[in-house]
Amino acid sequence: MHLSEFRDRLDERLNHPEYAGVDASANGLQVGSPDAIGDVDHAAFAVDGVEATAEAAADIGADVLVVHHGLVWGGLDRVAGRDYDRIAALAKNDLALYVSHLPLDGHDQLGNATGLADFLGCEVTENFGDYGGVTIGQRAHADDAYTVDGLRDRLENLDTDGQPVQVLDFGPPNIEDIAIVTGSGTDWIREAADAGVDALVTGEGKGKAYHEAREAGLNVFLAGHYATETFGVRALRTVADQWGIETTYIDHPTGL
Repeated sequence: MHLSEFRDRLDERLNHPEYAGVDASANGLQVGSPDAIGDVDHAAFAVDGVEATAEAAADIGADVLVVHHGLVWGGLDRVAGRDYDRIAALAKNDLALYVSHLPLDGHDQLGNATGLADFLGCEVTENFGDYGGVTIGQRAHADDAYTVDGLRDRLENLDTDGQPVQVLDFGPPNIEDIAIVTGSGTDWIREAADAGVDALVTGEGKGKAYHEAREAGLNVFLAGHYATETFGVRALRTVADQWGIETTYIDHPTGL
């Protein structure tokens, strides 16, 4: 499959235009020329588009690296230092970089939040997490209620790199209704409380989250930014498998 077709298929599936006005990430093909790179026989998938994952993708002979966190956030003023090193790791290996950020958080089939809900054995009930008019998360229901300890234990089976899941234990003892915003999602504590859910599951928190959760009477689980955002790129890998492309997932956990 030619890189231009690979790009166009993913663009269409992920509905990038809907997020174009609110996402700081330049979603889609960030690095690489379809004419220069040509066919995609092997695609690598990773959470972060960094030197380490680019070198790993090059080592296995990949033609494109598909990631959640790319290189371009609101434009590049100059290509120097860290940005140069990351781009050089791609360019010297004729490796393209394809990125999907917020669209891959909120996608109702392929998204990080949908994948995490499935990991928890929950059924997605509706979109959750408004961000500038688009949604970046999901609300889900567990038929078998979790205890606080039970949900924490389940989340610690994620790729947390050995780091414990932090819990702000201010909500009900039994958890059935869960809001999920992967990555950095504690800005949605108020929306979760207003929605009447039992818990918000996200990746990392901010200092104000403690008191916001306490005052809202809400359980908040912080399972790691990286650990909660592996699901989307893994789902895209499955899509590429179905297109007959050789694929590899590159796991590079951060513990954060």
